[in-house]
Amino acid sequence: MPMHDWTRVPAGLFHDFHQTWSIHLKTALNQGRLPSGFSALVEQRAGGREPDVLAIEQGLKPEGASGDNGGVVTVTPPVTQMIFRSTRQIYARRANRIVVRHHLGRIVAVIEILSPGNKDSRGAIREFVDKTIDFLIAGVHLLLIDLFPPSPRDPLGIHQLVWAEITDESFPLVSGIDRILASYDAGEEKVAYVEPVGVGATLPDMPLFLAASMHVKVPLEATYLSAWNACPSALQEAVETGYLPQSHSD
Repeated sequence: MPMHDWTRVPAGLFHDFHQTWSIHLKTALNQGRLPSGFSALVEQRAGGREPDVLAIEQGLKPEGASGDNGGVVTVTPPVTQMIFRSTRQIYARRANRIVVRHHLGRIVAVIEILSPGNKDSRGAIREFVDKTIDFLIAGVHLLLIDLFPPSPRDPLGIHQLVWAEITDESFPLVSGIDRILASYDAGEEKVAYVEPVGVGATLPDMPLFLAASMHVKVPLEATYLSAWNACPSALQEAVETGYLPQSHSD
């Protein structure tokens, strides 16, 4: 089916589709696509500083709590002239990734479906690229799926940012065909297999490497269709028209 324009709906609605698609991808890989000894599992992403943040939060005491020598921390929202909020990065951190493990142990490959929050700020996209490079350096093969257009933070697409950390080779983007599917062989020689696609196009099957020069095909189109058919009709209509349903009071 034609790939949809997910920029038409809020990030939270894509998050729901993202989670569903992850499950369908995992299921398809485990039903005969992966060789014996390899398993695809769904895991939640975790930011690199998450444990440190948790430790700090556990050490804080709310307002009114007795302390030894330190001050108290208030939970009352501060008041300023302007307040800005964004949930995009929250959704990005809560999104799933598919990992392929050998004998349920070592991670050999990862499938990442990008969320709007991965591009929402310089810090968010830097964190995503850094983690991607960490995987490649560690010899973990990757498949990146980016159904969103380039942003001011990745004007030539997510692959260009990743590949610029490895080589100065440029990557041309064609106007209107600016969504990116990129599979990385993380062997001694790093190799990128990139497929630009446009809204309305059929998603091609992409390789997922399990070892250097050895890959399986990931059925993106079939799993995308299965995930789409599992979406509520109201969500489907919102994506196709760009209009959210209106609530009607009696």
